[in-house]
Amino acid sequence: MPQEPRRVSPPHISPSSPASPDGFHVAPEGSPASPEGSHVVPEGQLADRLHSAAIHLLRRVATVDAGSGLSPARLSALSVIVYGGPLTMSELARAERVSPATITSTVSGLEAAGLVTRRRDGTDARSVTVEATPIGREVLTEGRRRRVAVLAEALAGLSPADRTALAHGLDALDKLLDRRA
Repeated sequence: MPQEPRRVSPPHISPSSPASPDGFHVAPEGSPASPEGSHVVPEGQLADRLHSAAIHLLRRVATVDAGSGLSPARLSALSVIVYGGPLTMSELARAERVSPATITSTVSGLEAAGLVTRRRDGTDARSVTVEATPIGREVLTEGRRRRVAVLAEALAGLSPADRTALAHGLDALDKLLDRRA
């Protein structure tokens, strides 16, 4: 029977005391000593690792995005429209951090594919609202299903203890994101 590979934590992180539910103690850089039996993970170092992990995770799940038949820019705009819409063209351009001309081109491609519709908004003829069609919602739902399947397959390779630790980390990440919302 093959032996499971030995898991080694990076030298700057080690499990903390049993009292710590997430297994690590994180404190501001330069703060007093950590609780007995644990090592402090400086906020800057943790932020750097989280940033790197997020990028690698997004790259991994993006490998299945070609299945949507859309460019990354169109897929991103469709996602914003489905989960945040309906939106005006100006709101969509701001959300995507692109120029109005760029978003007009992107939305034109989505509209031609039957994934969104545009309509004039109220009495201002310059204001146009974009909304996802049922087909657009289905394309995005199917894309999410493919991405989640990639993650589920990767998670299946982790031990139950690692999956539990990851779940605790996600709880903390949810708290972090709630504070930033």
